[in-house]
Amino acid sequence: MEMKPLLPPVTVNGVSIDPALIAAEAQNHPAPKGKPGLAWKAAARALAIRELLLQEARRRDIRAAPQELSPGQWETEDEAMIRDLLDEAITPEPASESDLRAIYLAHPDRFRAPSLYEAAHILFAAAPEDRSTRDAAKARAKAILPELLQNPRRFADLAVEHSACSSKTSGGVLGQLSSGDTVPEFEAALAGMDEGEITIAETRYGVHVIRLDARAKGDVLPFEAVLPYLQEAHDKAAWARASRNFIAKLASSGQIVGIDLAPEA
Repeated sequence: MEMKPLLPPVTVNGVSIDPALIAAEAQNHPAPKGKPGLAWKAAARALAIRELLLQEARRRDIRAAPQELSPGQWETEDEAMIRDLLDEAITPEPASESDLRAIYLAHPDRFRAPSLYEAAHILFAAAPEDRSTRDAAKARAKAILPELLQNPRRFADLAVEHSACSSKTSGGVLGQLSSGDTVPEFEAALAGMDEGEITIAETRYGVHVIRLDARAKGDVLPFEAVLPYLQEAHDKAAWARASRNFIAKLASSGQIVGIDLAPEA
């Protein structure tokens, strides 16, 4: 009989973390196939951090009332204590407007208005999980591509003949498209094409032969328009850094056995 390796006991300042709780928590931490130990490690780390924070909240005599997260869904008392502890203990580093402006000026292309596209397509419908149909769709797309490259004027006729999209009635023309008008896979394909190019791309709907007729690149937005988003992104990152540092400080002054609570890269 094959023996399963014994997992090390996990304790936080002398308090043991129940192995059954770690096993249950591991279900919430996906791991690569064949490496269940990574899920166990992530689960043990999460529960150890939770215990560490609860111990600190009790040490500070924090008493918190659970809040309603959504209609009918409430925090547990432990979750409320941890929330109040972090609110009390963590002071994220603020960002000055000059710091945020420097980020804006260093990467202006990140802050453009959505690009506009004029495109047409021929859709060979195939669900992602239907491998045989998708392979057949690829083959059909590849079969008509050389003809279109040689004679682009045939696009409308071939759209009427082959496309599974209602745009076939207008020769496959989709009109003007902006960010969010199509699925991300289709939008990514458009973003990587040159005007006049015809290519093949896959989306959740199937295999497309796409023709990009025109692109209007969005203008760089003014700093004042993106300042709230820069501030929000900074605040989230600063809070995450401060919370990691706080947990690391608690761990360094405690006795943690069986799991490493050092900040993850």
